[in-house]
Amino acid sequence: MIIKAIILGIIEGLTEFLPISSTGHLIIANKYLDFTGDFANSFAIVIQVGAIFSVLIYFKDKIFPNFRNKKELGEYFSLWFKVAVGVIPAVILGLTFEDYIDEHFFNTTVVAVALILGALLLLYSERRVKITKVTSEKNITYKQAFLVGVAQCMALWPGMSRSASTIIGGLFLGFSRKVAAEFSFFLAIPTLIGAAGLKIFKMGFNFTSYEWLVLAVGTFVSFAVAYLVIAFFMNYIKKRNLSPFAYYRIALGILVLLLA
Repeated sequence: MIIKAIILGIIEGLTEFLPISSTGHLIIANKYLDFTGDFANSFAIVIQVGAIFSVLIYFKDKIFPNFRNKKELGEYFSLWFKVAVGVIPAVILGLTFEDYIDEHFFNTTVVAVALILGALLLLYSERRVKITKVTSEKNITYKQAFLVGVAQCMALWPGMSRSASTIIGGLFLGFSRKVAAEFSFFLAIPTLIGAAGLKIFKMGFNFTSYEWLVLAVGTFVSFAVAYLVIAFFMNYIKKRNLSPFAYYRIALGILVLLLA
């Protein structure tokens, strides 16, 4: 199981912050690795915490403020109040429908459909005529933060991608790609930590010593890989659009449907 944890940790790290759905990829990989059941579902959620720690380190200057600089401190609290507002919709819907989603949506066919639908939305958000109105996270309003949070709710459907959903929401609201991606990363911190904490709490911390080891290995691998991916993606998004990711999603979705 350790080898499977390493493979899945690599997949999580590679896909968490790219708009291609980490949960969808893990569900597909779990099927072919014969890694299914309650622990596998918990594993897919918990190892996301490793990816979140990579965000904390990569964006440390924006996440850990200079408390001596009053202006910087004010901007810091403003940003994170907006993040808190953006998390509200996913918290409400996630808590309401979590059990139903776990029971009915965690299968490869549902993921494949979501991959294709999300790809079409990504292509549309890139190609429609738009004016960039928000070029810094400082200019994001509370209303915009909430609407991006509403868009994030699409990610409750495995395969849609939390990253893609929030970036799509940001692009529709006139965010630059860079701001849309950064705000997506910031929203991920409370969202994914909350989801992992809830999953562990519902399991009652009832993991064996070996299962805790498997979780630790997967989490560490996802952290290391995700850090490299964030650096790549932030460089990429400054110069190029997201269409290649959409085409990849469509190809993967069709392949999964054919195999299913």
